[in-house]
Amino acid sequence: MSRLLIIGCGGVAQVAIKKCCQNSEVFTEICIASRTKSKCDAVKEEVDKWTKTKVTTAQVDADKSEEVAALIKAYKPDAVLNVALPYQDLSIMDACVECKVSYIDTANYEAEDTNDPAWRKVYEERCKRLGFTAYFDYSWQWAYEEKFKEAGITGLLGSGFDPGVTSVFSAYALKHYFDEIDTIDILDCNGGDHGYPFATNFNPEINLREVSAPGSYWENGKWIEVEPMSIKREYDFPQVGMKDMYLLHHEEIESLAKNIPGVKRIRFFMTFGQSYLTHMKCLENVGMLSTEPIEFEGKQIVPIQFLKALLPDPASLGPRTVGKTNIGCIFHGKKDGKEKTIYIYNVCDHQECYKEVGSQAISYTTGVPAMIGAMMLVTGTWSGAGVFNIEEFDPDPYMDALNKWGLPWVVEENPRTVE
Repeated sequence: MSRLLIIGCGGVAQVAIKKCCQNSEVFTEICIASRTKSKCDAVKEEVDKWTKTKVTTAQVDADKSEEVAALIKAYKPDAVLNVALPYQDLSIMDACVECKVSYIDTANYEAEDTNDPAWRKVYEERCKRLGFTAYFDYSWQWAYEEKFKEAGITGLLGSGFDPGVTSVFSAYALKHYFDEIDTIDILDCNGGDHGYPFATNFNPEINLREVSAPGSYWENGKWIEVEPMSIKREYDFPQVGMKDMYLLHHEEIESLAKNIPGVKRIRFFMTFGQSYLTHMKCLENVGMLSTEPIEFEGKQIVPIQFLKALLPDPASLGPRTVGKTNIGCIFHGKKDGKEKTIYIYNVCDHQECYKEVGSQAISYTTGVPAMIGAMMLVTGTWSGAGVFNIEEFDPDPYMDALNKWGLPWVVEENPRTVE
């Protein structure tokens, strides 16, 4: 029996909520909290028709740690699942430290205001020291290690798909298939079609900032940064087909470089169609991806936030998206002195996801692992005081849960590799 506080009620959060409600033996009670309580109430009304889980709702501004702490003290959860925005990671972590309650999220911290002088000072020092310029990194959350230890609580970082499942795949590969892993290529393919000229499959602000930033990868102990979308490869994805993919910076590269001993290179690739890239480049050229406020008709607006209001809500894409995703990792290394290559991946069907939980596969592949990460903590399967990336724990129970809860995986021997 456990009580979980879920902060957020967007597309990913709604999948996580519904999967928790399917898993009523573990999650006997949940509270859904968001800035907009009516969204939480609508989800509660939907799941109350079939779940045994006791569901309550609350209003909270997750930017304000004192509001989150007050809610935690009132609800008394066993853990807090953060499926809000990456901007809010630190305020929620602060509240968890104050209340001595364990914490789970799906993506690392990003600053909403990248012109804030205090944040900028730390950021620019990190750029010089580490050599990559992405606006998101784990240093802000890793800095909570001692606070979480002193509070005697667990911080589980990045229990989505990538980061998350790809990180568990890496730990699983090292445990069962390799004595040492030399290279990891993380491949994220969305073969789905939503029918819009342009839309993003998760929060547009986060998505567009990520894609338009310089790419980077880890090689021989250091970061190598390249121009945005300048490294392109083609890959024939099982059940999806041949797709163009581009090298991006991604947060699990940073944690895997730290936690997979002796790894020599880690890269992350994501597929994009030409229409998406053309639209994005046009929007970037006219300034619509900017996070810097501008004055418009006497009001201050942030261009990318205005664009977000114009684009389809990712949570609305489910009914119209067809096709499949394929996300996984290609590992190369040695076992018993011999060279070895394997590919561990999951294929997810957009329409099957929609039939089950009313969501497209992008939200599904993040929401299911969010529930599983919470399950690992509240059942005591994973435990420890401090802040942890997901690959630091035993991967086996998590891998078993993926098969049980909707994300079955495949291990392919001797796959085609990425040049």
